Amino acid sequence: MVTCPECESSVVPAVAPVIGEIVECGECASELEILTLDPIRAALAPEIEEDWGE
Repeated sequence: MVTCPECESSVVPAVAPVIGEIVECGECASELEILTLDPIRAALAPEIEEDWGE
């Protein structure tokens, strides 16, 4: 279980989370990225920027 940095509610990741996995907060719909597994830590997922193919 991790805490959402936006609304501080509890978020339960999948049974076997993977580093880099994106989970969604059920309260505020923020996307969180799993950073570490032991202990499980998550932070706001980075915004996807437009790719100009450069």
